[in-house]
Parts: sequence; C-alpha cells; structure tokens
Amino acid sequence: MIGAPFRPARLPAGLPPLLLVVVDTEEEFDWSKPHDPMSRSVASIAEQRHAQSLFEQFGVKPTYVVDHPVAATAASAAVFKDWAAAGRCLIGAHLHPWVNPPEGEALNACNSYPGNLPAELECEKLRILTETIAANIGIGPKIYKAGRYGLGANTPAILKELGYEIDLSVVPATDFGEDGGPNFKGYPHDPYWFGDGLLEIPLTRGYPGILGRFGEPAHHLATSGLGRALRLPGILSRLRLVERIPLTPEGVSAADNCRLARHLAKAGRQVFTYAYHSSSLLPGGAPYVRTLADRQAFLDGIEAFLEFFTGEMGGRGTTPWEIKSLAAGTDIPESAAG
Repeated sequence: MIGAPFRPARLPAGLPPLLLVVVDTEEEFDWSKPHDPMSRSVASIAEQRHAQSLFEQFGVKPTYVVDHPVAATAASAAVFKDWAAAGRCLIGAHLHPWVNPPEGEALNACNSYPGNLPAELECEKLRILTETIAANIGIGPKIYKAGRYGLGANTPAILKELGYEIDLSVVPATDFGEDGGPNFKGYPHDPYWFGDGLLEIPLTRGYPGILGRFGEPAHHLATSGLGRALRLPGILSRLRLVERIPLTPEGVSAADNCRLARHLAKAGRQVFTYAYHSSSLLPGGAPYVRTLADRQAFLDGIEAFLEFFTGEMGGRGTTPWEIKSLAAGTDIPESAAG
C-alpha cells in the first residue's frame, strides 16, 4: 500500500465538524477523450470568483491545488496570486503529467497517473510545477494533490524531497486499477500520517444507506463482477440500502451531500473534504455544468450545503494547515498559504 504504514492523525475531542474545500484547479479538456497535451485553456479561472464569494460569505478558505497550465498562464496565475496574498485562499500543487514539462512519457491512460511515471520523471515534473507556482503565484506550495488521484510508490519520497508536507490525493474505498491507477481499498477515511512525516487528508466518501454500517464491504461485493451482472449497485442504491456518495457538488445534490455529512458526523467523523474541479464553473468546461442555468444550480447547491454545514451541523471551515496543527499539537505556520 502506498505510504504504508499508516498512523492515525488524532484530532482533539470536542471540535465542531471541520469542512475543507479543495478545488482541482486545472485546464479545461474533454473528459471523454484521451488526454491531449495541447488542451491548455484556462478560461474557467476567471469564473472562480462566483464560488469564492460564497466561501467567503460562510467563512471558508478554499485550497486551490493548481496545475501547470494555470500556474504558467499570466492571467490565471495573477488571480490566485492576489487571492493568496490577501489571505483569501490557500495554494497547492496538482500534477497533470500530460500538460506538465518535461515531456518524455508515452501518452496513455496509465501514464496519466503521475505515480506511474519513473521516479526521476515524476520528481522532475513536480519540481517544475512547484517552481512555476512559486515564481508566478508567489507561494512555495507544500500541499499536494495528484492528478487523477495518482499517487504511486515513489510519491511519498518525492514529496518529502521537494518540501511538501500534506497530501490530499487519497480516495478511500476506491480502486482506479481498471486503467492503471491506484487501488485505495482499505485505506483510512480519516486523516493519517504516512511516509516520512507526511499528513494525508483523504477525500470524503460514505455510505448513508440503511446498511451504512456495512456499506463499504457491501459496496465492494455489489460492484464485483457477479454483483454488476446482477445489477446490485443500482438495486441497492434505489432501495437506499447501500449508497456510495462522494462529498462534492459535481453530480451530487445538496440534499445528498447534507445527508452524507449528517450520517458521517453521527458516526464520529471530524474532517469533511468537499471537492470539485475549477472547470465546473465554466459552462461547457466539464460534464457537470453545460449552461449558465446549470452553473447557477451548481452554485446554489454549494450555498445550500454551506448553509447546512455551518448551520444545522454547527460546523466551520478549516484548512489543511489547521488540521495538521491540530493533529500535531503545534501552531499553524505564519506563512501557511500553500
């Protein structure tokens, strides 16, 4: 398992629910086609203000994990340079290998997961991305999220070498192995330490159905070859016996996000990661938002969830650095913007 052994990052008892917002901040591309190194448009960055204003309204400071096309384009880099300097957001790195120099790997699905690259190439790509973010946005990033969630066996050592301290890549109970990606089945759902002092803050997934207590093994059984042949995933979901729901406004209603958060909070979850892609704020930029009306519905869903989380749940926003501080029992670094 990547980064094993895992050591729980225990947070103090009695905290309110903590909401971490992570935005995969990247170029727009056709998700249904092979990855194209020429697809480097970052028109969606000018639209991020729509969600940013909502986060500020609810006291939430998002973390924008930025890839090379965004960091290397003057106009998009300037947006985040201004926001980070004003303390309105945090900046991390997001490695999409196919649009990140240096070139050298074959362009295929397997190599779109950065952790599958040779260690030297993965390290050099991330080094260039790190330096580009520092030069153009003014933040030396120490927070990382692999493109396509693609951690690999060499990634922990590379992160340590390049000065990273926090990773946001893991999707618990999920196997991306069909096209060569990592298998995160069996990984913790709560924050944990791994590698040489690195902190992992996993994405949030859960099973709020009637059989929620047995949701993970039941879902694995339902999605096996036999389970799919029997159409068990759809049957269990429609009956609300086992529903696998990610915490995101992309393709998930605000009502389901609220139901998931409520279920996890009752089970003792302290940290909730709410994630989406920057391209979802540009109509036509991602599959979830095709029109201006779709975008308004998307923003309305974010607002409804934030109202629920900070209201009914009594939660508040957090940052990766605060979570690390709470887990380590140390102060948040004064320069904790990236």
